[in-house]
Amino acid sequence: MIIRPPTASTAEGHVAAMYDSDLADDGFVFAHTQAMAVNPEAHAAFEALVHAIVPSIGLRVYEAATLGAARAIGSTHCLLAHGRKSLRAGVLDDAGLVAFGEGDDAAFSPAEQAVVRYAARLSTAPAAMTDADTQELRDAGFTDRQIVDITLAAAARNYFSRALLALAVPLDPVPGLSDAVTIALTAGSGHGSQGDGAPPADR
Repeated sequence: MIIRPPTASTAEGHVAAMYDSDLADDGFVFAHTQAMAVNPEAHAAFEALVHAIVPSIGLRVYEAATLGAARAIGSTHCLLAHGRKSLRAGVLDDAGLVAFGEGDDAAFSPAEQAVVRYAARLSTAPAAMTDADTQELRDAGFTDRQIVDITLAAAARNYFSRALLALAVPLDPVPGLSDAVTIALTAGSGHGSQGDGAPPADR
């Protein structure tokens, strides 16, 4: 990584809070946290956006949009981080995460699977999206506000994931994930070229 993040010894304000959160949870500061700490105001704004999105759609739908976008983009950072968040929150269990990494979304409800597909399309071919894409969410029972917030959740993941990929941020091991989950989600980051979140045919 070319950029030079703030050091822990000089961190203050929001940067110190970012670093302290990682240290408290895992005993080290993730490389992606350090990269985002270069512009703490932008990181704080991203957190505020997430906090404005989640209440209307709930954590399960937010994670469906986030994981769906991360898999489509090919973001191992975000697949592992949100795989762990989903595991800790009871959104998916180990088996569900392994299946998701392999392109099987059955651990999500049918409505949540529609969110995963929507997030994948937004992440791979947004200019080709039409009212039919939004209608799928409407048919799944989502309201106008929820459809907008699902869109924002997937778009926000594109912002964060693509920034990490563009900056070539190193990938740290994520504690708390089984080897099977880590392997599946790491492999799942190679599904981004498919456009619909499906695994390659020859995998």
